[in-house]
Amino acid sequence: MGFTSIIDLYEIYKSHSTIVKDTRKIKNGCIFWALKGEKFDANEFAEQAVDSGASYAVIDNAKFKKDNRYILVENTLLALQNLARHHRAKQKIPIIGITGSNGKTTTKELIHSVLKEKFQTYATLGNYNNHIGVPLSILQINNSHEIAIIEMGANAKKEIEFLCSISDPNFGMITNIGKAHLEGFGGIEGVKKGKSELYRHLENKGSTIFINEDDEVLKSLVRSKNLISYGTSERSFCRGKLSQTHPNIRGTWETKNQNGVIDSQLYGEYNFYNMLAAICIGNYFKLNSNEIDNGLNNYKSTNNRSELLKHREAKIYLDAYNANPSSMQYAVNNFSKNKGSKKMIILGDMFEVGEESSHEHKSLIEFTQTLVFSQRVFVGNHFYEHKDLACNNDLFFNSTEKAKEWFLKAKIENNEILIKGSRGMKLESLIQ
Repeated sequence: MGFTSIIDLYEIYKSHSTIVKDTRKIKNGCIFWALKGEKFDANEFAEQAVDSGASYAVIDNAKFKKDNRYILVENTLLALQNLARHHRAKQKIPIIGITGSNGKTTTKELIHSVLKEKFQTYATLGNYNNHIGVPLSILQINNSHEIAIIEMGANAKKEIEFLCSISDPNFGMITNIGKAHLEGFGGIEGVKKGKSELYRHLENKGSTIFINEDDEVLKSLVRSKNLISYGTSERSFCRGKLSQTHPNIRGTWETKNQNGVIDSQLYGEYNFYNMLAAICIGNYFKLNSNEIDNGLNNYKSTNNRSELLKHREAKIYLDAYNANPSSMQYAVNNFSKNKGSKKMIILGDMFEVGEESSHEHKSLIEFTQTLVFSQRVFVGNHFYEHKDLACNNDLFFNSTEKAKEWFLKAKIENNEILIKGSRGMKLESLIQ
């Protein structure tokens, strides 16, 4: 019983382009892709998928092949990646690759919001940015799309290089380099090397790189002269001026040919540069200022990222999707500049920090104590081990559940509250 070639598989995909890897999301006419996880083998669900309406099931275990609707490949994950690579090779549209330690998903969404004012644009859904998500994203691109934005995440060196081999971006940018996934990268130098694999890919192709002119770290990593810059300096192709960061970001921008106004629905100085990236790319692809401003200023964040909410007469700055030492310090420092007198921070553990975890959590506690807040609250075991650092009315909880018990009774009316932590802490449950 032979394996199906990528060429033959691609012919099937062309007429059944919806790929599903979860039997709970089967759609009539889709292809079910039997991927393996740590605790499951989706080959076992192939028959269920076909019975539920899938036209085909791609499997890599011959004993589950019932008839011709079951497509046998040597390895389902490799087949998915190779199919995406084959599909990408046939696409002639611009593909913008994005990576970075912080802000890549927000930046991707801002770029998408701007570019779709003029183009049929595809952008990575959610955070489908790994070795499975990127192939699935590439396979979502169809003939109606004129431009695509592909987000790429990584926990270790060589991962961005591998994702570039699939998505083959011909434009790209790194949002920033920070202390994210230190455990997998082996320290900050590893992060620099890993993220800059996107630069190396683009440089080898002679492709355009969008770069933050104000970021000396990024500038030190890039070798290409084929750069389009954004920032606050006169040297930048796209220049921005920030006038307000809270409760929302306001400012202006200009290029040699046009200018516009930033009146966004996001907060925090760190998001200013995410916006400038979107403005820069909008200008490069020749959108006019009205299109850029509309796309930028109408964007509203969701999914626990930079959300501005009202809860029990308090203003909540919710950023509970991700956290690392760099993003935490940016967020806390920016929030401290709010003019309100009743500012509370609730910070959750940072994951994947590796051997530096204890030091980084301790350092962050000490950093917050140099700033003025009406209350500081630290949640999770990593913070809790440093509870002896508490001063004034600092609170430490070893779990989100215990923090929620306190929060339900706390007097938070008329407060401004920053809630930030790693995804696994689920700090958004405090206000649910």
